[in-house]
Amino acid sequence: MPEFAELLQGYRRFRKEGYPRQKARYDDLVSKGQSPKLMIIGCSDSRVDPAQIFDVDPGEIFVVRNVAALVPPFETSPGQHGVSAALEFAVQFLKVRQIVVMGHGMCGGCKAALTQDLHGNPLGEGGFVANWVHLLDEAREPVAQKYGTESREAERAMEMAAVGVSIENLRTFPCVREKEASGELKLRGAFFAISDGVLHVRNEETGEFEPAE
Repeated sequence: MPEFAELLQGYRRFRKEGYPRQKARYDDLVSKGQSPKLMIIGCSDSRVDPAQIFDVDPGEIFVVRNVAALVPPFETSPGQHGVSAALEFAVQFLKVRQIVVMGHGMCGGCKAALTQDLHGNPLGEGGFVANWVHLLDEAREPVAQKYGTESREAERAMEMAAVGVSIENLRTFPCVREKEASGELKLRGAFFAISDGVLHVRNEETGEFEPAE
């Protein structure tokens, strides 16, 4: 299986070219630790790497990626709350000043939420995905009513609506709500599609997405 061997080839290029080029930056991060001022919540999709899209150096952004770039609401029930733990660390300890939720085109998680094709599947056979994108059920209804569930237009509407859901869920966290109210923290929405390479930014007042300048 060649996949890991190909990774090692990339590592060798990094060691030969990338690491020496960034050595001063890495030394600074070792001695001072990380202090990113911006957190990005993005999708796990292999086609949309935030560091590549925003062309940032190591240490500049704190990134959490999961299926459909979703943030669950604040809850105190027992469990392994990975997104909540990362959010808590970023806001309370790293003290990031902005959080960007970035959706993307052709998102498989949003499509699953829209079509509900995985609904009822056993865990390990689509059930975990179905349970996770259940977070979008409420937002799905107006999208499905307006566009149906199978068109590309419907998928794009669902992808953009998902960003709004995550932003609203961020505000259920007391630490986020308090820091946003005091002006210490800013929440933003964004959307990127590899089909045209254009980043769209969510208008805070209207909820519409507009091309970034």
